[in-house]
Amino acid sequence: MHDLYFWNPILPPNALVEIRDLNFTYDKRPVLQGINMTFPKGKLVAIMGLSGCGKTTLLRHVGGALKPTRGYVKIDGQVMHELDQDGLYAMRRKMGMLFQFGALFTDMSVYDNVAFQMREHTDLPEDIIRSLVMMKLNAVGLRGAQDMMPTELSGGMARRVALARTVALDPMLIMYDEPFAGLDPISMTVIGDLIRRLNDALGATSIIVTHDIQESLKIVDYVYFMANGVIVAEGTPDELRASDKDFVHQFVHGEMDGPVPFHYPGVDYRQDLNLRA
Repeated sequence: MHDLYFWNPILPPNALVEIRDLNFTYDKRPVLQGINMTFPKGKLVAIMGLSGCGKTTLLRHVGGALKPTRGYVKIDGQVMHELDQDGLYAMRRKMGMLFQFGALFTDMSVYDNVAFQMREHTDLPEDIIRSLVMMKLNAVGLRGAQDMMPTELSGGMARRVALARTVALDPMLIMYDEPFAGLDPISMTVIGDLIRRLNDALGATSIIVTHDIQESLKIVDYVYFMANGVIVAEGTPDELRASDKDFVHQFVHGEMDGPVPFHYPGVDYRQDLNLRA
């Protein structure tokens, strides 16, 4: 496992992202409640939990799409919700986002998808853009697919193109929203390996929001478990595999019985049967 000798979630010496006492309420319904997280530079951190626990809402705060009810998200020393429009735009240029299922532009070729951000956010000449695009495609093993359209790609290939587009501008922070969703086991392994290698090669910080426990625990440095808008556990992959907390054990090992019930709450089953008899 990767070196974590300096990890200190309370007082990190080189944190890129700091989340402190983050609270967010939607229509009087608490979604995030007192979240504290730290994402050190150069590390790959996973946020896990059941659907609806607040993971994606948290990611939207990191990207500056939402303003907290209380607390803050600080990236590279700047509080996100305090930035003006120009400051937020400049900060987002330093970020990369891999959306669930890739979200490629379907009317653009593989080449143009990867070149899009370079053309949109830089004044680089086309010959330089071409070299950079080919480098990114080569990094994900798809240099030979540059002229293909998204409809011609398999699910795994499309995700790899999306990954090349995500790192097109060498971001300091990369966010992944369910990067393994819908992939076969081989493609999962390929994408997981690419995420780890690209993070290390770029010296970036990566945040992965995912349900895929086993694949994620192979590649990440640290994990936060969320439930009902709060952090219920955190630690290294080895610590979480060995956790004696019922929720973590059930989630990591995919067990039906545990704190998360199989049945949605309802009246007594026998009573329902009698009512319908």
